[in-house]
Amino acid sequence: MRFFLFSFRRLCAVFRVFAMAFFVAPFGFGISGAQGHELTPTIIDFRVIDAQIAMRIRMNLEAFAAGMDLDAVVNTDSAEQAETYRELRLLAPEDLQPIARNFAADWLPSVRIEAKDSLPLRLQDLELEPVGDPEIPRATILLVSADLPERAQHLTLSWPEGAGGLVLRQHDVENPYTGYLLSGETTPPIAITGGAQLTGWEAFVRYIPVGFDHILPQGLDHILFVLGLFFFSLRLRPLLWQVSAFTLAHTLTLGLATLGWIQVAPTIVEPLIAASITLIALENIFVRKLHPWRPVVVFGFGLLHGLGFASVLGDFGLPVAQFIPALLGFNVGVELGQLTVIAIAYVALGYWFGNHPKYRGRVAIPASATIALIGAYWFVERAFL
Repeated sequence: MRFFLFSFRRLCAVFRVFAMAFFVAPFGFGISGAQGHELTPTIIDFRVIDAQIAMRIRMNLEAFAAGMDLDAVVNTDSAEQAETYRELRLLAPEDLQPIARNFAADWLPSVRIEAKDSLPLRLQDLELEPVGDPEIPRATILLVSADLPERAQHLTLSWPEGAGGLVLRQHDVENPYTGYLLSGETTPPIAITGGAQLTGWEAFVRYIPVGFDHILPQGLDHILFVLGLFFFSLRLRPLLWQVSAFTLAHTLTLGLATLGWIQVAPTIVEPLIAASITLIALENIFVRKLHPWRPVVVFGFGLLHGLGFASVLGDFGLPVAQFIPALLGFNVGVELGQLTVIAIAYVALGYWFGNHPKYRGRVAIPASATIALIGAYWFVERAFL
């Protein structure tokens, strides 16, 4: 399955996140915890109108125009092009528009649409948001079109390397196609008149990478929370109790929030997630054994993290007809990401130093203190800055 065929650059991004978590964080707080700095997938909605394919491309244009490799960049603040990105982000729409048009002219040919022949995309219009809060990315809409050949029945879209994730959605037909592409991937043939809707199994498999990516490499706050669980104890039973409670809780709220049955504003959820990181890490320092309240506390914090996961899915939605399989696939991806975090931490630290009598004093407690400080900084940043 393609989930297991991650590129070398994607793996490098994973280990870069761990390098930040273990080595950069103790010496400063240059890593922003604000969710606004994280990159989200591009969304393309398309339909056929009068022998033309019309596309609405919703993207973080400043990240693209700054030259960021969206396969490798985890956070806009940590990218090499961060300064260029900030300058673009501060431009008023009228100043950004010529830059956006020049970017579109250079970039659109890299998005290959084929229906019998290659179809060149034409930029029709731009929709630019005002500056607003410069710490929050703004969405830019490219309205593009291409002429369809006569009697064309299917089309494919190839997403360019370095462009990050793509959510592709078909409209105005029965059984429309909805899919998630990684960079460098090409869709299967999509029937122009509809009928290319994913099966339940296809939706399940395609959304596993979406959930995995939200943990590794994108979810530094979730990584630190899972590391907080890991540093409590290397023994299997305490770790199993904690991970099970966390998994059950975030699965519950992820499902309920994605269905729209519960809604909590990100301005409330995100500071509380940061606080949960701090509290779980502080307990590692002051408590030495698993008390009955620990899994209950972890369960409560898992409810918060599930709401955080749901906010990601809310950015681009799930295929309506295959909602449950796609949601399950996303959740499986999240779990695989969490297990990968634990596995890497064990191989890097637990296996080599876990049996050392000073492991707790020299590894677990300093690591937990660092995690607690980062969580506290993020809480202040998200709640008050």
